Amino acid sequence: MPFTPFHFGLGAALHAVAPRQLSFLAFCAVNVLIDVEPLYYMLTDRYPWHRFFHTYVGATLLLAATVGLFILARWLTGRMSLPNWFMWQELTVRQVTIGGAAGSYSHIVLDSIMHPDIQPLLPFSTNNPLLQVMDVGTLHLACLVAGLAAIVLIGVRPLLRV
Repeated sequence: MPFTPFHFGLGAALHAVAPRQLSFLAFCAVNVLIDVEPLYYMLTDRYPWHRFFHTYVGATLLLAATVGLFILARWLTGRMSLPNWFMWQELTVRQVTIGGAAGSYSHIVLDSIMHPDIQPLLPFSTNNPLLQVMDVGTLHLACLVAGLAAIVLIGVRPLLRV
């Protein structure tokens, strides 16, 4: 994706469907972390832009780091006062792990469809079997529709609890 927020539509939809199981915050955090890599290579004008963290192995390591940082932050809250932005202290390790996994692996799938420099299966293969399985415009539209559907579902859910 040219901009990480396109990925957020899918995350919002997943969170809207399973809000108690998946952390949208973790989904977004992993997506942003993954896209620090191409940002660095773009700014330093060093192609290819999508490298290690745009592989399933690299995304798995970022997922593990995200969950590890969450566990460390939760441990620190028992010893010092940390701000509770976005209500992160109410999340469970399970929610963060599921949200982070959904974010990291969906990021690789979505970017594999549109970026020719991704080799998502490294170090096992240099192939990218998902490249151009759909038009980039269709991919962006699908992400936007998923985000809009999430907004509708989140907005309608309280009305259904009457």
